[in-house]
Amino acid sequence: MNIYQVIKKPIVTEKSQLLATRDKYVFQIDPKATKKDVERAVEAFYKDVAVGKVAIVKTAAKKIVWRVRNQRPQKGTRSAVKKAIVTLSKGKIELFEKSAKGGKKG
Repeated sequence: MNIYQVIKKPIVTEKSQLLATRDKYVFQIDPKATKKDVERAVEAFYKDVAVGKVAIVKTAAKKIVWRVRNQRPQKGTRSAVKKAIVTLSKGKIELFEKSAKGGKKG
């Protein structure tokens, strides 16, 4: 698999920010990607980084229903997501570090 198609986007949530303090970073990945693909892609995109371990989590698609007043209920499906939790043995990813130190100015 092409390394430019493996990682779709980083996932930035409260929990992923907490994991970033322990050198674990979370990415949304292609459904066909393997652990080796993720490892190669992270090491290619971010310089001076060595991947120690990769864990993959799949979340299933969920059916949802939302209601609008004076209309029939709308039905849909949330997308299935495949995530990779990457533990680094060397280096840091700056994207996560800068957003974790944010705050009010003034």
